[in-house]
Amino acid sequence: MNSKPRLYDEFASWWPVLSAPEDYAEEAEIIRRVLTESTLNKIETVLELGSGGGNNASHLKAHFKMTLVDISPGMLKVSQKLNPECEHIQGDMRTVRLNRLFDAVLIHDAISYMTNLADLKQAIETAYVHCKPGGAALFAPDHTKENFRPSTSHGGHDVEGRSLRYLEWAHDPNPNDDNCIIDFAYLLRNQNNQVWAEYDRHITGLFYKEDWLRIIANTGFFPKTIPFEHSEIEPGSCDFFIGKKP
Repeated sequence: MNSKPRLYDEFASWWPVLSAPEDYAEEAEIIRRVLTESTLNKIETVLELGSGGGNNASHLKAHFKMTLVDISPGMLKVSQKLNPECEHIQGDMRTVRLNRLFDAVLIHDAISYMTNLADLKQAIETAYVHCKPGGAALFAPDHTKENFRPSTSHGGHDVEGRSLRYLEWAHDPNPNDDNCIIDFAYLLRNQNNQVWAEYDRHITGLFYKEDWLRIIANTGFFPKTIPFEHSEIEPGSCDFFIGKKP
């Protein structure tokens, strides 16, 4: 896995200005429903690996007791402010071991930062060893090889006197490797109305669906693919992967 992009390190405090919790309401409800439908067990406890700034947890905590793990101290600090009632732990999704079991495990788009199959396997193993028998794990990569398309998007918010606007450009300069590149340009404005620009490159994994399903199965889960159907996403352009633990 590559080193953290600047967004999750030196610009971590700007995360709520780039990505607001309310933007996650629809997706969090989809995650809740999919997890609930993926197991006959009642889900009370959820471990989220790569929880970032806690935007998903800000909605899911109304339904589950959330334990949030992220590698970035800065992002955990943002999440602790948003979700003070949730347990926060610093850790790498590939290697962290809490010696506890949870009814369900969630790895949202942070799983995309597994840039090779070995790292992906480690992250899925972490989900497996923390999942109760009969429970479920949900993995939500941004793209697979089959559905990746070059794209651009933009956004940003105004929060507590600060503003941020970004341009995001996803592209795949080498279709023969297992990565794609997401380049960001940020315009930031502080409380003194000073505006400046920053550049940030994110390298993410890009794997075939069959690789996902094979690794999930080899880890010990029963694997399944579920189309991610969201009002702002083109149908068929994104998938969830579910692992049900025997």
